[in-house]
Amino acid sequence: MKQLRHAMTAAIFVGAMCAPGCTYLQYLPFLKSPVDTRAKGVSSTTKGPAFTLDVRASRAIDPSADWPAYNNDPTAHRYSVLAQITVANVASLVPVCRFVTGEQTPMQSGPIVVGGVMYLTSATNTYAVDAATCKLRWRHSYVYSPKPDYDLKTNRGVAYLDTPDGPRLFRGANDGRVYALDAITGREVWNILAGDVKKGETFPAAPVAWHGLVYIGNAGGDNYAVTGRMMAFDARTGARVWSFDLVPGSGPANLTWPAETNRVPRGGGTTWTSYTLDTLASAIYVPTGNAAPDFLQEVREGDDLYTYSVIGLDARTGALQHVYQLLKRDFHDWDVAAAPLLVTTQEHRQIIAEAGKDGHLYGVDRESGKILYSTPVTTLYNGTTPLTEAGTRFCPGVQGGVEWNGPAYSPTMNTLYVGSVDWCSTVRIDPPDKLKNKLGIPWTGSAKLLNPFGVMDSLSKRRGWLTAVGADDGAVKWRYASPTPLVAGVTATAGGLVFAADLDGNILGFDQRDGSIRFRYNTGQPIGGGIVSYAVSGKQYIAVASGLDAPTTWQTKSSAATVVVLALP
Repeated sequence: MKQLRHAMTAAIFVGAMCAPGCTYLQYLPFLKSPVDTRAKGVSSTTKGPAFTLDVRASRAIDPSADWPAYNNDPTAHRYSVLAQITVANVASLVPVCRFVTGEQTPMQSGPIVVGGVMYLTSATNTYAVDAATCKLRWRHSYVYSPKPDYDLKTNRGVAYLDTPDGPRLFRGANDGRVYALDAITGREVWNILAGDVKKGETFPAAPVAWHGLVYIGNAGGDNYAVTGRMMAFDARTGARVWSFDLVPGSGPANLTWPAETNRVPRGGGTTWTSYTLDTLASAIYVPTGNAAPDFLQEVREGDDLYTYSVIGLDARTGALQHVYQLLKRDFHDWDVAAAPLLVTTQEHRQIIAEAGKDGHLYGVDRESGKILYSTPVTTLYNGTTPLTEAGTRFCPGVQGGVEWNGPAYSPTMNTLYVGSVDWCSTVRIDPPDKLKNKLGIPWTGSAKLLNPFGVMDSLSKRRGWLTAVGADDGAVKWRYASPTPLVAGVTATAGGLVFAADLDGNILGFDQRDGSIRFRYNTGQPIGGGIVSYAVSGKQYIAVASGLDAPTTWQTKSSAATVVVLALP
């Protein structure tokens, strides 16, 4: 909280000095980077055959052609205005190129495209690729220092910002660091320590960047004694501008937790996907994860703010503006994970649309905070039954509901399209006096050390859904039953289509109106990454990040992660 108070004081000081039209970051040179007593890891950049200093890569974002952020626009609609590919011709889509990373990795990156260049990530590599030919421009590699004890080896992508020093990319790393790269050359610009890797604080989320700031929070809330922080960094220097504690240590929200002890500290409330911006109101919206220990609600009686929530912060100062808690007193590891959507519906309602691991799509009135609807988008079972030492099965399971990719919104249809996982868990808990407290590893309350998140049902019992939901009333318009989970990105386009992909490797194109499948292509790899639409030289493309190699968590195996790019002949 001390950092937050300092940041707010700085903002008040700046507001007093800043004349109309000025940029407040001019007055922040006195802000220092966090004290970094640990040397950063080794980084290197390799040029590819398409390397160029072409100034296209430094132009301003073109909303009519680019896909410049994890969820495309600041409000996270995952909607492309491109309409060259339509319901009538989508069946003619063909692969035009592939970029093979050479990494066998749990690919969950959401590619971005700016000025004809695609950027995507793995846990330790960042790639710049020609978005029309799939030829490599450059690859940046980073070696952890040190490696985390518990690492899911995932990263969800970069943020892009055209700064006074040139275009920059920003991303997190799972050794507790955040760093910036030159978008044209791949050169590392800065690399700062933002978390404690020994505690298990990692940074897999795709940041967002705006008005000279980079926003990202730490993950690791399932680990012992880790709590979430949302932070803003100066895009030019990496200096921390503000930090907000997602598990409070003072104020009214502090009273929603029991007093912590050395044996049972407060935990959870972290973030691990991405974020949403209201640029008109200078606000950032942050989804927050579960309280910890995940399965033992009895040792953390109360509402445990700000977990299981969407919170709104002043993007300039980090001051709290809104709290929308969607779940109270949960004990299933049902994070509010995916970035929320800020939607103005056809009936002129200002809503937050959020889908969570609890298997619901929520519509929340932004002004009153009232939950307007809560629409199930997967199987619900045993959600109120207490967990026991003998074991309790519930649905959606720990890896169920809506994971890191949230809904897409089509303004023409006034419809939200959400992919989900229908897969149940069985969890056996230990009594509280048997909690195992060790830094850097999961601290869930599970009785099984080797299965800290319980046991998922067999693969034959899992499937997925794509559900179309009216944005005003939450009514289900249509639903597609998938033979395997849908964890990949969902993207709607002005061509009347919505694209999704499954763990069988199928890229699917649906008619937004009725859910009929108009396109299907099998990549040969399970898909858990982003699906994006963009244009280069007037031609529309669809790109899909495939290759979710996750034998332990998702029980999928894959060859080297690959981006498949499709277009009309």
